[in-house]
Amino acid sequence: MANASPILPAWGELIVGFVFFGIFYWAVKKYVVPNLEKAYADRTAAIEGGMHKAEEAQQEAQAALEQYQAQLAEARSEAARIREEAREQGANILTEMRAQAQTEATRITESAKKQIEAERQQAIVSLRGEVGRISTDLASRIVGESLHDEARQKGIVDRFLAELESGDVKPEAVGAVPAEES
Repeated sequence: MANASPILPAWGELIVGFVFFGIFYWAVKKYVVPNLEKAYADRTAAIEGGMHKAEEAQQEAQAALEQYQAQLAEARSEAARIREEAREQGANILTEMRAQAQTEATRITESAKKQIEAERQQAIVSLRGEVGRISTDLASRIVGESLHDEARQKGIVDRFLAELESGDVKPEAVGAVPAEES
C-alpha cells in the first residue's frame, strides 16, 4: 500500500506509535510520577517542618529575650535601690559627723569659757590683792601711819573695791580734788 500522502503516516506506524505511547504513558504513571510525588511531598514536609522549627526557635528566642529584659530591669532596680541606700547612708553619716562636730565644738567652747572664767576669777583675786597692797602702802605713806593691820586693811580694801564696782565712789571720798577747784 502505497502511501498517497507524504504528510500522513501509514496506518500501521500510527497504531504502533499509539501502543508504544500508551506503554510509555503507563510506565511513567506507574513508576516515575509516584517517585516525583513522593519527592514533592518530602520536600513540602521538610519545608513545613523547617518553618515549624523556625517558629519554635523564634518563640524560644523571644522568651529568652523577655527573660533577659526582665532580669535587666530587675538588676537596674536593684542598682537604683543600692544607690539610694548608699545616698541615705551617706546623708546619715554626714548628719552624724555634723552632730559630733557640733557637740565637740560646744564642748570645746564650754571648756574655753570655763577656763577663761577661772582665769578671770584668778586675775580678779590677784588684782584685788595687788590693788589692796598697793593702796594700803600708798595710804600708809599719805597718812603717815601704818595701815598694815591685816583685818583693818582687808575691810578698807574690800569696801573701797565694792564701791568701785558699784560705781558709788565719789572723788571726794578718796581724797581727790574736784576738777572745778583746781
